Amino acid sequence: MIDLHTHSLFSDGELVVSELVRRVEEMGYRFIGITDHADRSNLDFIIPRVVRAAAEINQYNRIQAVPGIELTHVPPPTIAPLAVEARKLGARLVVVHGETIMEPVLPGTNQAGLEADIDILAHPGLLTPEEAALAARRGILLEISGRKGHSFTNGHVARVARAAGASLILNSDAHAPGDLLPGEMVEKIALGAGLEQGDFQQMLQNAEELVRRRQDEHH
Repeated sequence: MIDLHTHSLFSDGELVVSELVRRVEEMGYRFIGITDHADRSNLDFIIPRVVRAAAEINQYNRIQAVPGIELTHVPPPTIAPLAVEARKLGARLVVVHGETIMEPVLPGTNQAGLEADIDILAHPGLLTPEEAALAARRGILLEISGRKGHSFTNGHVARVARAAGASLILNSDAHAPGDLLPGEMVEKIALGAGLEQGDFQQMLQNAEELVRRRQDEHH
């Protein structure tokens, strides 16, 4: 299993990075992305520290922690420059907090994220066919969310993404230990979104390919 969207104490999560990694390692995960919420105020604080923690953890654990960031509620015109800065600071995963129906995310966030150098558009809410087509052209993964509330539009996201030929990924968006998903639940979430077993396996492959590509670029 692979989960590339989780949160630690560096934002609104409950666990330090080491415990978060250890808990999912015990659950059989192979990769975990640490993608705490950030804007201009804390981007340069979070990323270097998660990069250092991940580098140390990865020397001793079977699981590999992947340092990243989730650009959250930032003005859409700032997404592209913040993504560039995040890469320079060492983020291997850049996630944008999409237009979930559960929060007052600024309109235009999905579009701006998909035009920027990002990897995942998280919980994109009422994704439009045009946005899905842009994600397909740019190779950006659209998230099927395991998080309560954000998951309300999973079926819509799955349908629009498949119609556009866009690639999907399934993440927990975990903030607390109880949010972490056992493998059988991840599969049920995928099937509940109207996807098939083959789609679920493809999402796992999409996640692994993203991690491997970012690792190769780093080395």
